[in-house]
Amino acid sequence: MLNYQLLLDKELESIIKSNKVPTLLLHACCAPCSSYVLEYLSKYFKITILYYNPNITDKNEYFKRLNEIQNFIKKINYTNSVDIMDVEYNPDEYFNIVKGLEKDKEGGSRCYKCYEMRMDKTALIAKLNNYDYFTTTLSISPYKNSKWINEIGEHLQDKYNIKYLYADFKKRNGYKKSIELSKEYNLYRQNYCGCIYSKR
Repeated sequence: MLNYQLLLDKELESIIKSNKVPTLLLHACCAPCSSYVLEYLSKYFKITILYYNPNITDKNEYFKRLNEIQNFIKKINYTNSVDIMDVEYNPDEYFNIVKGLEKDKEGGSRCYKCYEMRMDKTALIAKLNNYDYFTTTLSISPYKNSKWINEIGEHLQDKYNIKYLYADFKKRNGYKKSIELSKEYNLYRQNYCGCIYSKR
């Protein structure tokens, strides 16, 4: 299996050598998952967080997470700019793509479809708005399949002709650091990924 952390290291080295600060569209699901990733990547990129999560099937939960991430980024002085873009909330997009997979086990093909849906939208928006790179915070979670996430990213890089930033953010204690940052900033940490199936 590829070492995605080493691929990220190499890309960051080349960015440092270029003496430029590229733009990154970063898909994010919540403030806790974003906390460490933003601390890590904002040294190298101007970041726009894309909050696109129609898989969060409870409307109150969706906006609670959005508000938390909006408030969180206002509290931190990042090396480079960090802002946020949210997409119109439409959980039907999620229900449509997982039709027939409702009874799949957590972490199975329903989750793959969900990663793919959110990352495809991120890559497309990144391409349309001339970002240099796109990626997602999803790989920080020990419950998410980093191999799938990076394979999807690679496919979308080819599909839209925009650079995907390979990563496995849980490496080098990334997940542990995200928990520490969540405690430090008293962030709301949910105990399920967002969809009605994971909540069950």
